[in-house]
Amino acid sequence: MKRRVQEELQKIAKRSIVLEKPKEKKFGHYATPIAFALAKELRKSPMQIADELAKSFEESPLFERVEPIKGYVNFKLSEQFMSDYATWALKNEELFGSDEQSERILLEFVSANPTGPLHIGHARGAVIGEALSRIGRHLGNDISKEYYINDAGNQIYLLGLSIFLAAREQLGKNVTWPEEYYRGDYIKDLAKEAIEEFGEEFFEEESNIEQLSEWGKEKMMDLIRSNLAAVGIEFDSFVSEKSLYSKWDEVLHILKEHGAIYEKDGKVWLRSSEYGDEKDRVVVREDGRPTYLAGDIIYHWEKFQRGYDRYINIWGADHHGYIARVKAAIKFLGYDPDKLEIILAQMVSLLKGGEPYRMSKRAGNFILMSEVVEEIGADALKFIFLSKKSDTHLEFDVDMLKNEDSSNPVYYINYAHARINSVLEKAGKSVEDVIDVDLTNLNEDAKDLLFNALLLPEVLEDAFAKRELQRLTDYLKSLAAQLHSFYNKHKVIGTPYEEKYLKLFLVVALSIRVGLRLLGIEAKYKM
Repeated sequence: MKRRVQEELQKIAKRSIVLEKPKEKKFGHYATPIAFALAKELRKSPMQIADELAKSFEESPLFERVEPIKGYVNFKLSEQFMSDYATWALKNEELFGSDEQSERILLEFVSANPTGPLHIGHARGAVIGEALSRIGRHLGNDISKEYYINDAGNQIYLLGLSIFLAAREQLGKNVTWPEEYYRGDYIKDLAKEAIEEFGEEFFEEESNIEQLSEWGKEKMMDLIRSNLAAVGIEFDSFVSEKSLYSKWDEVLHILKEHGAIYEKDGKVWLRSSEYGDEKDRVVVREDGRPTYLAGDIIYHWEKFQRGYDRYINIWGADHHGYIARVKAAIKFLGYDPDKLEIILAQMVSLLKGGEPYRMSKRAGNFILMSEVVEEIGADALKFIFLSKKSDTHLEFDVDMLKNEDSSNPVYYINYAHARINSVLEKAGKSVEDVIDVDLTNLNEDAKDLLFNALLLPEVLEDAFAKRELQRLTDYLKSLAAQLHSFYNKHKVIGTPYEEKYLKLFLVVALSIRVGLRLLGIEAKYKM
């Protein structure tokens, strides 16, 4: 709707027009401050320019009123325009809210170490990444979802060692546990499965730990895929860190050619401080082994070779200090670091009945994503994780998400959608019966509800452009509340406005349904 208005204004004014929301509803639906930008060019006051622009826009059928106020030009949309747009939207659900942005984006998210089940911290990044990809694709972008498997570090050996020792313990052997190892029931389960698969003798030889590490990693990746599938998340590609190290010599050669590398104290350093990092970083240790940063450098070199328009990584907030060193490496490799965008997902605190949520016995010292999904459902998990900006701490009580009232946003929004379906059934009408009904001559409450129901496309555009997905969850909560309020205030069935109100409700349901779907949630038709 906003785009249609902009296109109309630009056609008349023969220049680009920026639209804003007026501070007060009485001023109209949209406003433009363009007169202030033109004042110097045209050598006129903004108020005079606004008066002239308003006159040129008055004849457009899109507007009921065009009014200059203190240099701004305010627009109130015509009822006919909103009615026609509502009809188009109902007849084109798949296109409603879509765009033609056409950017090629590689989106990397989750990328959790394959050493255990996904915990609640991983879940937030997973949910954000999936919703971002859904919205971005709906807006016309070509988005590929990728999972980077961190399988080259000591943590994989430690996984194998933990399974090996747990298996020996189950076989009645004396075991001395190291200071650092993976614990939890999932390790015991893997150990039991490994005994069945490899036999008891396998656990007599420590040389088998490496094979066990690889086996355990694959089992964990199967579990991670299963955890993600349970909330409707699948990836287009998986990249193994271990597989990339064969390209390290080639990448190191490029870095040396570009003056990015020097040796000191027996180590090889990246001059990352030249491009914004607080200090230079080691990429090769004294013993010749590449560091974790080296793996990330190879991975981003390999990413940029694929020629995407943009690269988005969703990382945990603890990786904040890592951004500058990776971007410095990208610059040294000859690529544009501004094409890499990092979204940080802050920590999550869970409560149950006002008390801290119990740690999982199965995972040892984490809250498992799968256990929370089992308790509150995938839909509630997704919605609540998207209800705040990704870089802000999130705390919520799982018991709240079991309430069947307005305190539970998922229930409240679904109830609005189901209520609309119920009203339509009670009226004995189908969508086809009311889809072409004219939506002019509505009361102010109905006009306001219609306008807000048609705002979904610009909400999606803003949410994606600013990477603020809570704009969509906030919009859906607000729209549901407005629908419930209207329903309680205005009688629908058996009134002269019955068909108009039913069509209005269908537009609200459309925005709720499409909005939820882009969050990975299917709207309910019955409650």
